[in-house]
Amino acid sequence: MIIYHLSTECYPVAKVGGLADVVGALPKYQNKMKGIDAKVVMPWYNKSFVWDHEFDIVFDGFIHQGPNMLQVQVLKEKSDALGFELYMVRIPGLLDRDNPYGYRDENFQFLGFQHGVLHWLSAMEIRPDILHCHDYHTGLVPFMVENCPEFSFLKGVKTVGTIHNGEYQGMMSWEMANYMPSFDQFRWGMMDWEGLINPLASMIKCAHAFTTVSQGYLEELLTSFRGLEGLVRSEAGKAFGIINGIDTEVWNPQTDPMLDFNFGVNDAVALKKKNKEKLCHDYGLRPELPLFAFIGRFATEKGADLLPDTVWRSIKQSYGALNIMILGSGNSYIENKLKEYDYIYTNFALDLGYKEHLSHQIYASADFLLMPSRVEPCGLNQMYSMKYGTIPVVSYTGGLRDTVKDISTGGAGINFTYPGVDDIIHAMNRAMMIYNRKDVMAHLIHANMNFDFTWEKSAERYIQVYSN
Repeated sequence: MIIYHLSTECYPVAKVGGLADVVGALPKYQNKMKGIDAKVVMPWYNKSFVWDHEFDIVFDGFIHQGPNMLQVQVLKEKSDALGFELYMVRIPGLLDRDNPYGYRDENFQFLGFQHGVLHWLSAMEIRPDILHCHDYHTGLVPFMVENCPEFSFLKGVKTVGTIHNGEYQGMMSWEMANYMPSFDQFRWGMMDWEGLINPLASMIKCAHAFTTVSQGYLEELLTSFRGLEGLVRSEAGKAFGIINGIDTEVWNPQTDPMLDFNFGVNDAVALKKKNKEKLCHDYGLRPELPLFAFIGRFATEKGADLLPDTVWRSIKQSYGALNIMILGSGNSYIENKLKEYDYIYTNFALDLGYKEHLSHQIYASADFLLMPSRVEPCGLNQMYSMKYGTIPVVSYTGGLRDTVKDISTGGAGINFTYPGVDDIIHAMNRAMMIYNRKDVMAHLIHANMNFDFTWEKSAERYIQVYSN
């Protein structure tokens, strides 16, 4: 079975969020299965990975985007260093930038990427068994395969879509249809939702099957999906909730080269303490106090707007009997407020930006990980933290509900129902009581590290979906 994963992100080439981690791991684990040949196709970026690896140009052609004729090059990474074949689509002036998102013409970017991929496959007569489309950036591929004459060679190829985050749907005006490859005009309704082109809605309508990244998130989409609830309910027969895994070749505290002290289950308590002491020394924190951490984008869906008040109130109410460390960025107001607290409080540390190396160190050092998410389709941070013996303190939503069970029900984490400061503080107070019980802490560390969040089971589930 030949599978092409289409995505705007793939770790370690270009990463903004969990999408990159999934696309960087799932095909690698699929390729360990008998008879599976999984590949990844993504846009070309001006990134260090690209310059550090050798590529062959395997295709050089042209597409028309409205009145514009665009050169399309497809480059293949020569060594298959990621455990799968990696192809990057370069369109000068459109797909040759530093970052995946944040550009005013992103609708043209994503259309160009989808058009370019299908043009390459059709022109070279490459017919995969599966085109696996990740998020709305590739959501029009299932429609184009069936309804664009230019891609008639691919007609009938099975398409599967995965919703990593349904908050982003890629809606655009129908004027953009002028920049798409020619399509059967009678089928326009398969792209439309409430008078706009909605790529995510189109993917749900047109793909042979679609998945979400947890069963809990799929259930939530039935009742809360930014207007697409009814569509999901009507297409529920081809919907599957498959929890993400984590790449244990990257996320393994025993072998992780980014840690100062590697550890396994048996020596986790002692060596997590050493990692914590090193991190606290570097950031001026007190290692004898419980360390709470937050890692992620400063987005409201992540509950990041609650962080400033949480920092202020938790430090005030505990009389400074805890440490808090935050790594992230993305909202200037939140950043500036946290900078202010970083200056005021000696037991609060802030590091702004995306720093993969530091995130590994925090997972290995922190006692508790805060995830006050309002929306969390799957969540990978809680899995990373558990693998590294850090206890997750999470809101009861989406994939967090599927992966983190509260200690009161026999689990090894702490849940709170509502993503608000009061509930977060209450959960942190529970955590601090546990911290003072060294025997309980040791038990929870060991229990979390023993949870199986590997990709093997999830990879098998995807193959089952492909085979339906």
